[in-house]
Amino acid sequence: MTFDAHQLDVFLLVGSAVTFLAVLAVRASSRAGLPSLLIYLLMGVLLGEAGLGIEFEDAQLAHALGFGALVVILAEGGLTTNWREIRPAMRLGVALSTLGVAISVGVVASAAHYLLGLDWQLAVLLGAATSATDAAAVFSVLRAVPLPRRLTGALEAESGLNDAPVVVLVVLISTGAAAEDGPLAMLALIVFELVAGVAIGLAVGFGGAWVMRRAALPSSGLYPIAILCLTVLAYGTGAAVHASGFAAVYVAALVLGNAELPHRAATRSFSEGIAWIAQIGLFVMLGLLLSPGRIGWDVVGLAFASGLVLTFVARPLSVAACGLVQRMPARELAFISWAGLRGAVPIVFTTIPLAEGIDDAERLFDIVFVLVVIYTLLTGPTLPLVARLLRVTRRSEPRDLDLEAAPLERIAADLLQVTISPRSLMHGVEVGELRLPKGASVSMVIREGETIVPEHRTVLRRGDELLVVTPRKIRERTEQRLRAVSLGGRLAQWLDDRAPERR
Repeated sequence: MTFDAHQLDVFLLVGSAVTFLAVLAVRASSRAGLPSLLIYLLMGVLLGEAGLGIEFEDAQLAHALGFGALVVILAEGGLTTNWREIRPAMRLGVALSTLGVAISVGVVASAAHYLLGLDWQLAVLLGAATSATDAAAVFSVLRAVPLPRRLTGALEAESGLNDAPVVVLVVLISTGAAAEDGPLAMLALIVFELVAGVAIGLAVGFGGAWVMRRAALPSSGLYPIAILCLTVLAYGTGAAVHASGFAAVYVAALVLGNAELPHRAATRSFSEGIAWIAQIGLFVMLGLLLSPGRIGWDVVGLAFASGLVLTFVARPLSVAACGLVQRMPARELAFISWAGLRGAVPIVFTTIPLAEGIDDAERLFDIVFVLVVIYTLLTGPTLPLVARLLRVTRRSEPRDLDLEAAPLERIAADLLQVTISPRSLMHGVEVGELRLPKGASVSMVIREGETIVPEHRTVLRRGDELLVVTPRKIRERTEQRLRAVSLGGRLAQWLDDRAPERR
């Protein structure tokens, strides 16, 4: 198949128009409290055979593009995740992504076989594909819901880690390897792929951070590109040695996103933009792959019944079991159960059996597609209400700083750009009261577009941007001190026993 200049022009015209409309749709979806994936899926359906007539039936291409998009989305999730926030809930997140997945698969598969009459292969595939939560779907809604860090940390860790075991399980079942090798061999393979994937992610993450700290690149725009390339390298390395590439990319991104690297804010912004493009392309493509003519009442009924089991039986049971690993109040576990949104990830996983050509793969795709749409409409808009009813919302945003670093090549120092947030207790503190480690200093304050050369008695205000110069060897202590003052105000010297050395 050739691709001439005219086809390229048409592709650029349609692609840019669809992407622009999809970006504008984010505002409408956020106002309605709906994940934007629903609008993107609808756009794909309208562009497809039931609308403008664009035909797309290449399951193998959809599988490849879907996995590529998931790599970018997982990379963005890791790069923008604060390790300090998810660390207290990491045990629960890991349990939900392993034990929770196993329970969910077993419950949904059993119900699909014994109650809905699906054969075992299709039933297990249905349970496996729908057991993974979707980070993009969850956090597009949760951004508007103020939650304690332990809740957002658990949900974020789960959505970042549970793709890895699920994709291994779906591949093994779709290729027939699970039936040939037996359950013990399948379990051993899943454990190996997860452990090896995590190890590769750690190696690439820490190794890449070591290199990037010492590579003074000529342009700040190169840092985000290099970081994203490292995360994709982790995935590729994992896939090449038959380990879990999804585990590798998320762990590598998590390490890189929390490492002391130059231009972290620019890297986060770049990764978020690329992830939005990946999400838009992924959801529109999945909408194109759907044939509305195949959706009958039998498919809708199976999707509705499977979703009932998943939402009201399998998910609560898996969360309750994982709550034994890390104790949390019952109301918080109930919210985690309700917040397990399924997005594009389950639909992408159904492209694996489609590409393998197993019997009833199209039916499975249709069931999961309808299930995702129905239960996203049910759970997404109700999350703020459920959070209030369960009394799990917090009243105020965390008091913290936005902090970015850039290297000063010739003097082995870093320039920190600090933005004082509206809730920061650094408001009202004098520059001299910061008591930064010896050698670090505030060189400039930017307030309402004007620059101020600070003195010892200069009072800091909300919205100020500070330029702090610090020798590289004490940069970590300088950042710790700035964050301590942001959290504790001028009393941080006495309230924080772990505060760094003062001048």
